[in-house]
Amino acid sequence: IIGGALSDPKRPLVAILGGSKVSSKIGVINNLLDIADTIIIGGGMAYTFSAAQGGKVGDSLLEADWESYANEMVEKAKEKGVKLLLPVDTVCADAFAPDAKSQVVKAGEIPDGWQGLDIGPETMKLYCGAVADAGTVIWNGPMGVFEFPAFAKGTEAVAEALSRTDAITIIGGGDRAAAVEQLGYADKMTHISTGGGASLEFLEGKELPGVACLLDQ
Repeated sequence: IIGGALSDPKRPLVAILGGSKVSSKIGVINNLLDIADTIIIGGGMAYTFSAAQGGKVGDSLLEADWESYANEMVEKAKEKGVKLLLPVDTVCADAFAPDAKSQVVKAGEIPDGWQGLDIGPETMKLYCGAVADAGTVIWNGPMGVFEFPAFAKGTEAVAEALSRTDAITIIGGGDRAAAVEQLGYADKMTHISTGGGASLEFLEGKELPGVACLLDQ
């Protein structure tokens, strides 16, 4: 399924990438810029993109070494006519804790001492709208700190939107698989892979022996 989704996808092809680090998704973003129609960025790595564009990210997760790379990706998306969607608002908290005090702020306006832990309500609308009429959706990485119920709303909203779309939906990685199962949407997805690392390598365009022999049959 994943092979067909990448080589001859039903369009538009929307890729949703979350998780904490830009550095772990570089090959994936690069490869998807050649094949996707829309790329949605969420999770901790969104703050590196935000900082790269001059935004204030407070104490959010940040890979400063990868800021120029993030800007390169934004430029490459423009050149290729790929929609690259970044958060427009953020749920930030005064501590990394399930019961932290939280507030919604515009993206790039996180106050000092606060950290972004989820996408905000406007971003949820934007992202859910982007998958509504998709032909194929590939999702790898949560939108926020899914382990804390107060900061799981973005991930839940995306899972719910995917359960309502007619698109071919491919969910990669252990935490997304768990999230989708937990929320009761698993039977609405076309394919759920629990292997996060393997599905990432596949999205980077690397041939995996197990997948290759399945595709050759």
